[in-house]
Amino acid sequence: MDEETQSTMAAVGPRLRGLRTRRGLSLTALAEATGISLSTLSRLESGGRRPTLELLLPLARELRVDIGQLIGAPQTGDPRVHLRPVTRHGMTMLPLTRRAGSLQAYKLIISPRMRSSEPEQASHEGYEWIYVLDGRLRLVLGDQDLTLGPGEAAEFDTRTPHWFGNADEHPVEILSLLGHQGERAHLRARTAPR
Repeated sequence: MDEETQSTMAAVGPRLRGLRTRRGLSLTALAEATGISLSTLSRLESGGRRPTLELLLPLARELRVDIGQLIGAPQTGDPRVHLRPVTRHGMTMLPLTRRAGSLQAYKLIISPRMRSSEPEQASHEGYEWIYVLDGRLRLVLGDQDLTLGPGEAAEFDTRTPHWFGNADEHPVEILSLLGHQGERAHLRARTAPR
C-alpha cells in the first residue's frame, strides 16, 4: 500500500469520530443504528481497525454523508461552467449564470445582420447594464440613439423602450447584466493610495 493510501486510511477514524460527535451520536447509538459492533466501531475510530467498504457504506448512510466525506476523497467534479449558447436572429447569447431569478449575466455576440435603420424598441420589467467588449454597439433608448465602443458601458431601466444591435458591418461582443426584478449592477473602483 502506498503512502498516500495509508495516510487516507489513517484519517478515516478521526473523520468518523468528528462526524459522529457533530451529529450528537454515541458509539452505542451508532452501533445500534448500523448493526456494526461497538468494539469494531471503537477500533475503527482509534485506527485499530482498517476501514472496509462493508463498514463505510452503512456508516455513511447513517451519518448522512457521501462516502467520499468519510475517506476524505478529493473533489473530482469539473469546476468549469458548460453552458450552451443559443443563436437566434443573428445574435448568439451565452448565459454566464445558472440561477433563475435575481441578476443574470450573458455574453452576446451580435452579427451585422442585427443592423437596422428602423429598430423596433421593446420594454419589459428590469434593469440592464451592458459593456462593449469588441466592435461598435448601437443602443436606441427612448429617443436617444447612441453608439458605444470597446470599454464603454451603459445602464438603463428596461421599462424604457430600447433596442441594441450593430452600429456597423462588423460583429459586436457585449456583456449584459440583467436584473429581471429591477436589480442594478453596482460597480466599485479602488482608488490608488496617495
